[in-house]
Amino acid sequence: MDLAHIGATPKGGVRRIALTDEDRQGRDLVLHWFHEAGMAVRIDEVGNVFARRAGTDPAARAVATGSHIDTQPSGGKFDGNFGVLAGLEVVRTLNDRGIRTRAPIEVAFWTNEEGTRFTPVMMGSGAFAGVFDVARILGEKDLAGLAVGDELERIGYRGTQACGEVPGGMFAAYFEVHIEQGPVLEAQGLPIGVVQGALGQQWYDVTVTGMDAHAGPTPMGLRHDAMLGTARMVEAVNRIALAEAPDGRGTVGFVQVTPNSRNVVPGEVRFSVDFRHAQQTGLDHMDAAMRREFAAIADAGRLQVAIAQVVKFDPCAFDAACVGSVRRAAEALGLPCMDIVSGAGHDAVYVARVAPTGMIFVPCKDGISHNEIEDALPEHIAAGANVLLHAMLDRAT
Repeated sequence: MDLAHIGATPKGGVRRIALTDEDRQGRDLVLHWFHEAGMAVRIDEVGNVFARRAGTDPAARAVATGSHIDTQPSGGKFDGNFGVLAGLEVVRTLNDRGIRTRAPIEVAFWTNEEGTRFTPVMMGSGAFAGVFDVARILGEKDLAGLAVGDELERIGYRGTQACGEVPGGMFAAYFEVHIEQGPVLEAQGLPIGVVQGALGQQWYDVTVTGMDAHAGPTPMGLRHDAMLGTARMVEAVNRIALAEAPDGRGTVGFVQVTPNSRNVVPGEVRFSVDFRHAQQTGLDHMDAAMRREFAAIADAGRLQVAIAQVVKFDPCAFDAACVGSVRRAAEALGLPCMDIVSGAGHDAVYVARVAPTGMIFVPCKDGISHNEIEDALPEHIAAGANVLLHAMLDRAT
């Protein structure tokens, strides 16, 4: 709640977009809390922040946790922020109890997870995992032409640590606790989700081209109506995803109509397609079905259609040992839990490429996230933090 004061919105949410002045203020506050907890802080060249609590074994690799503190333009208090502050609470609890772990404990927050101001999404963790070239990331610009590297300099968070370098070697394990951002746990009345992995994602930009025409003199049967073709394609996306139940997801979330005039038959429509599935074969089926159906719709409507794939995240399966640590922690605490797959991308998905990784979900009210009214019950937040504590201790002692 204290962190949420920075960038607070009238509806009770948070607007703290990456590398803005509000992001700097949020970073400064969290670093202040890290230092108060006696942690040593380092910052890498893309602005990822790591705080370390020393272990008793100088040769042991760190057990880490973290998430992000940047938000959507109309974001909530919990998305990402809960994971960072739960990690801080783990360290405070160990300090309060005088518990020394064999392995160091690290808490990270990653730069620009949301991808709102700069692309790509999950920028900091992707650079850490070697998915994105650091020079490319530093040169990425926002709509105003401001570059990531320059904005990191401006807010004082362009660090000197090489991206992907961890003192003593890569993390022995990484855990991330997060609100579910969906309705499943709440619907089941369960406080903990043991995350098995994350859905693969394939995003597309689609352009449908017809011909602008006057809405009055042009008979229905002689039109090249790009909007009508698009409407049929949108329905096809929904049908294609339903055919891949229960893991298939298909969404059209962006549409741009040209010329966007009420008495002109639209000559061009651009729209997005977002397909998700737990298996690559499912994504392949949806991709093939989309291309087949879109081509048929375009032919029937005397239209042209162009499809460009702009994002591809492979399906992610988390480390069995880390998943086991989460499950044992929930069971030891007497917290009912269920296996669950993440439908959203998280920093943990990229960290999983370089370190054994697991995730913990807690319910959020009505499954709502990326929204100012995003909310979670205090007892669920506490349950998630307690599971995180015990899962990390399972790997760090």
